[in-house]
Amino acid sequence: MFDDVQLRRAVALRRDLHQHPELKFEEHRTAGKVAEGLRDLGYAVREGIARTGVLAELDTGRPGPVIALRADMDALPIEEANDLAHRSAHAGRMHACGHDGHTAALMLAAETIMQCREHLSGHLKLIFQPAEEGGNGAERMIQEGVLDAPRVEAIFGYHNRPGFESGMLFVKPGSAMGGNDTYRVIVQGRSGHAAMPHLAVDPIYVGTSIVQQLQGLTARHKSPLRAGVITVAAFHAGDAANVIPGEAELLVNIRNDGDEVREALAGHLEQVVAGVCNAHGAGYRIEQLHHVPPLVNDPEWSELVLKVGRDRGVARRIEKVDTMPTMGAEDFAFYLREVPGCFFFVGNGEEGAYLHNDRYEFNDEILPVAAGTFVALVDALMGQEA
Repeated sequence: MFDDVQLRRAVALRRDLHQHPELKFEEHRTAGKVAEGLRDLGYAVREGIARTGVLAELDTGRPGPVIALRADMDALPIEEANDLAHRSAHAGRMHACGHDGHTAALMLAAETIMQCREHLSGHLKLIFQPAEEGGNGAERMIQEGVLDAPRVEAIFGYHNRPGFESGMLFVKPGSAMGGNDTYRVIVQGRSGHAAMPHLAVDPIYVGTSIVQQLQGLTARHKSPLRAGVITVAAFHAGDAANVIPGEAELLVNIRNDGDEVREALAGHLEQVVAGVCNAHGAGYRIEQLHHVPPLVNDPEWSELVLKVGRDRGVARRIEKVDTMPTMGAEDFAFYLREVPGCFFFVGNGEEGAYLHNDRYEFNDEILPVAAGTFVALVDALMGQEA
């Protein structure tokens, strides 16, 4: 499907992006290279969507479906520990999740798709999205109309997955990645002397009680057949050994595999906090800091990805999995709440560091599998013999 020149060019782009990582909503260089490359290929290109996003469109002029493919572009605020020729040239920033590879794969697919444009019908949108890492860039892109005019009928994206066989293509129909809710909980006590706790309201004691009670939600409110977890990721209070502080701050992260579990966990957060605080005469304040819905693949489109992959031989091993491969969140979920589609996975290799690790490295050998799946989907859905 791809010749050696194309693959070398894709690897060179991937490594260039890796060497020049940019954080959420700062992907100016990346977006510029993407936009320039897509214009050179003949796509109609819009820049500056959701600040640094890029939308490329191919209108074949023939009636047919409206299909979208998406890649994310942002890096993470991590100092790279790899000793690579193309290691990050910017202190404190690296592509520790493989978005450099996601971008390079879609650019590789874009080239082959354009070469086949005379055999396609319908309208294709290529979405290069900023700020997947904590910025809800997908939500911003949707708000700024990337799915509209013409309205997208199906959307596809992918993520590399360390710990799985290199180049393995796999799909989880239904719930495939976790929803993510992050809250700041402020426990408002009353300051006092450590020797006279009865004259104070100890927010540390109240806060630790909240930590314990929250785990009861996962144990007794969530079905054991569903996935969900509550993590208190930070607890800050006080700075003197003989003083009971006036406040304590907790950062609470709640993961879920669907709306039912989200309601069982996040839906009862305030009830637990209020109950514990009221029992001890403390006040509280809860602020929601971040929300990403669970990523739920459409079963029919998931089966299509598997069928197309097998029919066109895009990978040596293609599997449908029954269990969620991760509770990590992915803002592609926002697209799937608007239109049906599928977010598939490509194994990054069974060895090597996991995502968001300072020694993570995208496996360039999987570029033709990811890009090939995109091309195969476009051919199957937009090909004039489809």
